[in-house]
Amino acid sequence: MILEFNDDLNLKKIADSGQCFRWEELEDGSFRVPHKDSCLIIRKLTDDTYELSCDEGGYQRIWKDYLDADTDYRSIRGRISKKKDPFLYAAAADQQGIRILKQDPWEALISFIISQNRNIPAIKRSIELLCEKAGKKRKDPLGRAYYSFPGPEAVRAMSDEDLAGCRLGYRDEYIKRTAAAVCDSSLDIKALTECSEEEAFDRLISLHGVGKKVASCVMLFGLHFINAFPVDVWVKRILENEYPSGYPMDDYAPYNGIYQQYMFAYYRKLNE
Repeated sequence: MILEFNDDLNLKKIADSGQCFRWEELEDGSFRVPHKDSCLIIRKLTDDTYELSCDEGGYQRIWKDYLDADTDYRSIRGRISKKKDPFLYAAAADQQGIRILKQDPWEALISFIISQNRNIPAIKRSIELLCEKAGKKRKDPLGRAYYSFPGPEAVRAMSDEDLAGCRLGYRDEYIKRTAAAVCDSSLDIKALTECSEEEAFDRLISLHGVGKKVASCVMLFGLHFINAFPVDVWVKRILENEYPSGYPMDDYAPYNGIYQQYMFAYYRKLNE
């Protein structure tokens, strides 16, 4: 189908933003996007039109929500004052096109546990190995093979040897215990999407191996609490260097997570 999308949407910037680890850029500039039991090929045609491998029904059922298409990101950027906050204004202008994807909460939880103290290429490699060892082999819309993200039962059933083969290091124990918690219902993933932001955060940090940063990432990228504000090394530097008098969290609510993504991607681009 051809999608007319009259709002911010930059596929490359989303793929490189650090919120998702399984988007793959293909030779023609399109992107392969696996999500739950589906896979999309999406390609930009013009400034406001995109070619999608799904039909209208598939877009409405799956991909519209995944792309957070009902949220007006242009108006959210428009709330930033160039005079009052020139850094965030510049970051949002430079990183225009980033959207906060509505990812699968289970996949986000495991992915961000894996992400601890690692660079993005290493994170992607470990996640791909995990999918190859425990996920289901499928074909994308182009007929190419890929592996789905394994569910908690499949991860719990993995041998220690297979987990070690995913190059997780000390994180393999965190992954095993998290999968067990979901399987025995001591962690209810669905309930996390229905409770308050504070309660979801408390439940996440109660997990072995999940600290404040990982919990905040899961809140933002898996549960879509778009006011969640993950603080990693890059964001800590931003707060120290650009907001020595304090970042105006209350002023920017309820969109702090979106603004964090602009700042994170922009600052990393300037300093890497």
